[in-house]
Amino acid sequence: MSQKVAVLGTGKIGEALLSGMIRAGWAPSDLLVTARRPERAEELRARHGVTPVSNAEAAKTADTLILTVKPQDMGTLLGELAPHVPADRLIISGAAGIPTSYFEERLAPGTPVVRVMTNTPALVDEAMSVISGGTHATDDHLAHAEEIFGAVGKTLRVPESQQDACTALSGSGPAYFFYLVEAMTDAGILLGLPRDKAHDLIVQSAIGAAVMLRDSGEHPVKLRENVTSPAGTTISAIRELENHGVRAALIAALEAARDRSRELASGSN
Repeated sequence: MSQKVAVLGTGKIGEALLSGMIRAGWAPSDLLVTARRPERAEELRARHGVTPVSNAEAAKTADTLILTVKPQDMGTLLGELAPHVPADRLIISGAAGIPTSYFEERLAPGTPVVRVMTNTPALVDEAMSVISGGTHATDDHLAHAEEIFGAVGKTLRVPESQQDACTALSGSGPAYFFYLVEAMTDAGILLGLPRDKAHDLIVQSAIGAAVMLRDSGEHPVKLRENVTSPAGTTISAIRELENHGVRAALIAALEAARDRSRELASGSN
């Protein structure tokens, strides 16, 4: 890889991305990083062999800038970058809720911007990264973003109008599964199992179910029906989930996440 890529505001996801890119073939010498704390920058240098720089230096020298700061910090970062970013730099934003137009209005006219919503399974190379292009982003820009984020999982292109929904479903999605596993573990303890055994049973069941969903091509209803025998244990459990409105609660939860993503785009705290 000959292009220089800079990750700005390198936290856990940014570091996972760096690590994945190096495994995929990027030379550490072509990777630049910025961090709020100098000791964090030096930690990244020692661990991955990448080069810590200032935000301004990254803007001047990198071909691609990946912005991984929190949405509420993005305005300040762009104010720092704008005087130094030529219009031929590719800007990739990983900030939830912020549209590409926000960047286009604050950077040089014609600057290509790609919006990416990834998730924490990037830490184990199983991310789902959703990619949308701004006004000036070409197919080559989108392909470059896919190459970068493909190093830590799967990628999917969607129209930007669908990004808030993807943030609710996939960006926040791992938390819903962790929440469900937590609740099921508590149920296992209530039913008389030790915590570690309940945890192992649930985690392996979740992994197996996910692989079946991915590889079988079957609709989840069909897979659920295969487990649900007449008058059996599973249908009794499903009835209670329906009686307690679990399906409706999940739909409402995702709508709330989508709405919060829109609020972040509007500048609400």
